[in-house]
Amino acid sequence: MSRKRYPSDLSDREWTILEPLLPPARVDVRPRKYEMREIINAVRYLQRTGCSWRMLPHDFPPYRAVFYYFSLWRKEGTWEVIHDAIYRQVRLQLGRNEQASAGSLDSQSVKTTEKGG
Repeated sequence: MSRKRYPSDLSDREWTILEPLLPPARVDVRPRKYEMREIINAVRYLQRTGCSWRMLPHDFPPYRAVFYYFSLWRKEGTWEVIHDAIYRQVRLQLGRNEQASAGSLDSQSVKTTEKGG
């Protein structure tokens, strides 16, 4: 990475956790042009700042490339895989089971129509 760091950038420790969860490069298409760490950093910057795709700073990969990977991973379920893996790791670090064993619903928190039945 030859640019100045942003506060939203992945730390080295975060990257070592996240890197194995990303899909490998496909061999049937041309090689990747951008580092996946920079793609993730750009997505994190967008999420943190709330800027539009086209306003992504120029020291990140082009917004079209970032959006391509963001959309591809959304369609393939990669973001869900990442979330679930990190969720399990955090629960284990807290001394809990990987999966939650209970849940609760509160009917008072769900809005319905203004008038009663």
